[in-house]
Amino acid sequence: MCKNFNSEELYLRISPGRFHYLKNLLEGYDGLAILSSVDMKYGLVRLKFSLENRKAVLAFLESEAVNIKQNIYNLD
Repeated sequence: MCKNFNSEELYLRISPGRFHYLKNLLEGYDGLAILSSVDMKYGLVRLKFSLENRKAVLAFLESEAVNIKQNIYNLD
């Protein structure tokens, strides 16, 4: 039987070429968050994570921000 899963979703815009980088990093943190693409042309992604992991997810994103950032001037 499945436990109730209180989750949160966070939508981000990352550099489109960094999706697999971020996905691979998250796989190393088993159960931290699930990454899904929304619109890869613009680098839109969704992170889904448990409320318990919120603080850890935000800390992780802050530490990786420079590696996954979207340059808004390259949206063509």
